[in-house]
Amino acid sequence: MDFLRSLFARMQGLGSGPVEQVLDELSLEGMARYIQSGDCKNIICMVGAGISTSAGIPDFRSPGTGLYSNLQKYDLPCPEAIFEIGYFKQHPEPFFTLARELYPGQFKPTVCHYFMCMLKEKGLLMRCYTQNIDTLERMAGLEEKDLIEAHGTFHTSHCINFLCRKEYGLPWMKEKIFSEEIPKCEKCNSLVKPDIVFFGESLPARFSSSLRSDFPRCDLLIIMGTSLSVQPFASLVMKVPPKTPRLLINREKTGESDSLMSFMGIGGMDFDSEKAYRDVAFLGSCDDGCLALAEKLGWKDELVAMVTRQHAAIDALEGGGASASMANKSSGAGDKGEGPEQKDKPADQSGAGERGKED
Repeated sequence: MDFLRSLFARMQGLGSGPVEQVLDELSLEGMARYIQSGDCKNIICMVGAGISTSAGIPDFRSPGTGLYSNLQKYDLPCPEAIFEIGYFKQHPEPFFTLARELYPGQFKPTVCHYFMCMLKEKGLLMRCYTQNIDTLERMAGLEEKDLIEAHGTFHTSHCINFLCRKEYGLPWMKEKIFSEEIPKCEKCNSLVKPDIVFFGESLPARFSSSLRSDFPRCDLLIIMGTSLSVQPFASLVMKVPPKTPRLLINREKTGESDSLMSFMGIGGMDFDSEKAYRDVAFLGSCDDGCLALAEKLGWKDELVAMVTRQHAAIDALEGGGASASMANKSSGAGDKGEGPEQKDKPADQSGAGERGKED
């Protein structure tokens, strides 16, 4: 009822007047000044597959290079079937074959992942809501309490038999996948599936419970590497308070409202209209966007050093290899970038339940 009253008031021009604009300028510089002002203490990041493409993980829907464009070898009825729970129960082989190619631990976190860790170190990150299942957020240093993995994760797995539901850890699942063995429950012999959300499955309960407490307290929403085309994840941009600034870092503008929704005052992002007062877009790769913002904040050298140090530590654990492309990053060169994001749900790097173009 409150929503309807608000809607009718807006349609009749009876709203409560203009919303306070907290940014002194609708630009990356204005965002940086706001972050440094002391009034910005609770930042939420919403991220999709686009933040991981520079790590070498494909998004889902970019023409030619996206995951859905390269699944012909699996002889699927449709590309999305590889993440449909009904198809998986009958034909698990394609999913586990693909899982070997995309399995967590084969890729390094990106500049964008470490930028979020830097926000955490500086006491500014309230939460990261991710559509990805690659676990790179965890690998970069974010802890479980920092994350809402909306489309699930490879971190744990469970038997799909609802009478059993035995849990298995990442090492167990990795051994099964790389031995080309279909994971079966040691207790009841049913299939074991990573805890990623397939089409036809519900999102994790923590997703709903956390957003109700997090978003009303959000001082700044940073959206990165997602097309905001799949619900319910896309709707989160409208759950922050009306005055909360929103920064989009993506290859293209997304999440914008259509004319009817804008008229009713319940639309999404507004970057260009005369009424725009809180939304800013950086168009480019997520890594370049984070580096640009870090530079405005005076954090760029610190961020580059963090990435170089952490990549070197990963290389040392793996027994070799040099950190990739950081020299180009620090000199301002762009990375390979994100395609619109991944699927948006399961392996969107994301999950599946809701997936979409998300790139």
